[in-house]
Amino acid sequence: MIKGRENKPHIGIFGRCNAGKSSLINAIAGQSVSIVSEIAGTTTDSVKKTMEIKGIGAVVLIDTAGLDDTSLLGQQRIERTMETFAQIDLAILIITENNFDLPELKFIEQCKKLDIPYIVVGNKKDIFSLSDEIKNKLATNKINSFIEVSAFNKQDIEILTEEIRKAVPATSYQQKKILDDIITPRSVVLLVTPIDSSAPEGRMILPQVQLIRNVLDNNSINIVVKETELEYTLTNVYPHPAIVITDSQAFEFVSRIVPETIPLTSFSIILAKVKGCFNQYLKGTPFIDKLQDNDRILMLESCSHQPTCEDIGRVKLPAWLKKYTGKSLTFDAVAGLSQIERPVSDYAMVIQCGGCMVTHKQLTSRLFPFIEANIPVSNYGLAIAYINNIFYRATSMFPIN
Repeated sequence: MIKGRENKPHIGIFGRCNAGKSSLINAIAGQSVSIVSEIAGTTTDSVKKTMEIKGIGAVVLIDTAGLDDTSLLGQQRIERTMETFAQIDLAILIITENNFDLPELKFIEQCKKLDIPYIVVGNKKDIFSLSDEIKNKLATNKINSFIEVSAFNKQDIEILTEEIRKAVPATSYQQKKILDDIITPRSVVLLVTPIDSSAPEGRMILPQVQLIRNVLDNNSINIVVKETELEYTLTNVYPHPAIVITDSQAFEFVSRIVPETIPLTSFSIILAKVKGCFNQYLKGTPFIDKLQDNDRILMLESCSHQPTCEDIGRVKLPAWLKKYTGKSLTFDAVAGLSQIERPVSDYAMVIQCGGCMVTHKQLTSRLFPFIEANIPVSNYGLAIAYINNIFYRATSMFPIN
């Protein structure tokens, strides 16, 4: 299973067997992360290492199996390597011994298709000189980001690290100030956080923590309550917050208490606005009214957790959708970034969680095949708002672009 992660740019290191991927990743990380061997196929699965790059912060380097692995499990390893595309923000393609042919061209084509920036690195320059033929191929295929290095040359690694810093998309590591357009300094934000059996023991869930921090970053004020204390807070503590943000599953209860004059939305909806595909969610959510008997719906979760009887994505939301539509619906749930076993065409609709454990790139890559196939996509918070008839109220502060 491939797990999602928080906002750390993932950088994939790709290339043929024995191209020096492991040596290069060890050199960039400044320590032994991957096993280095002259035996082809030594790297059998993705190896990850978190490190700091000046100007970016923490990044995750991913060492992958060879693109031309001909071992007994080679095809499976190559498939696993290509699955890495779903989680990377930058690709580094290693070439050596003047090998630049079909595997590399297919790789670059995939990068372009998925809009993943890439750098082509000619490795082992201390041993192999790049031929004129390869230089011409690079030019013919419009490979502009190319650098020659030796994994054993510190200056080369510093130059490569600087190229990486320039190539990593800023959106993969710069935190958006989520509420910038909604609140001003000293605004009061009222956060409603139900505590039930699905809540983590002794702590808050990541979207709640992220919103609390964002409010503070905006020099504003948090008031955090359970839904049972909401009415008391509005009556006796602070009656006119700039906005009320609730856990989506409490929408029905909270919307009855919060006056229409006060903006109301959910953690999941705000997070969806940051993570991407929000316009597709706004357009796709009303498809709920068009669901038919025997339609299959895919529930996508960004994290892996042990489901409970109050699990929002696997229990509560499916039950609410069945009740709202009156239809006999089938639900599949896929956690993390695990493989989706069924064909895209099997699904009438896809509903994605808030995505707190994945980046913009991971989430958009996950949903791309469905959007491309014109299958409606929604988000937990937006779907819950829709079936509670507060969809337009909860999204009015986020118009379609």
